[in-house]
Amino acid sequence: MASRGALGFLTRLPVGTELESWEAFRRRPAAFVPVGYLVGALAAVPFALGLPAPTVALLFPIALVLVTGINHADGVADLADAAVVHEEGEAADDANLAARRRVLKDSAVGVGGTIALAGLVAGLVLAGLALAGMPTFQAIGLVVASEVSAKLGMATLACLGEAPFDGLGAQLTRVSDEDDLLEPVLVAIPAVLATVPTPVAFVALVAGVGTALALRRWAAANLGGVNGDVFGAANELARLVALHAGVMAWTLS
Repeated sequence: MASRGALGFLTRLPVGTELESWEAFRRRPAAFVPVGYLVGALAAVPFALGLPAPTVALLFPIALVLVTGINHADGVADLADAAVVHEEGEAADDANLAARRRVLKDSAVGVGGTIALAGLVAGLVLAGLALAGMPTFQAIGLVVASEVSAKLGMATLACLGEAPFDGLGAQLTRVSDEDDLLEPVLVAIPAVLATVPTPVAFVALVAGVGTALALRRWAAANLGGVNGDVFGAANELARLVALHAGVMAWTLS
């Protein structure tokens, strides 16, 4: 039941959106992680087709969108728009906090969000181009490990984050705590073996989770806590950082 809820939240796969599945999912952070293995395997298909590297680089982000949709990328745009809010003077901190929260609720995409989304897509294409130059097994393993890392990052936010107000963030964070983090970590550990004998998958896993933790810290300081946009942005940014960290690890190994 929790797995179905996780698939419904994290992918576009036709699994339904029953309330019971959602409730089971949000109360079990470990359900995030198995979805990473599935999404990673599906998104890695372009690397197994033997196509020219530029074509693979184009198909990679398309595969991700087909499997996961664009809802989480919206979190990147919203946070980027909120991040550029800046007011000066007395009580600036309170004014900035209120302004950032208003921006998060605004459906319009500003300049900050536009630049962030362009950077996200460019980063995925460039990662795909680099992955296309790696051995197929290593490339697929890195894609899977990066996706698991992103989902472990989201589970980490659910266990360690605090929501600033009611909403999606509150539904995920207020039912879990640090004691619930062990299970997601254990489920994610096999992903380290995805690029044996190189440490590429391990580097990707650590980099993605580190990105989520950094985003949690930024959100606590600038938004008052972790909301739904932070979860979405963590998924996208952790994946991107994990991919590039893994590529660098491969280059240096």
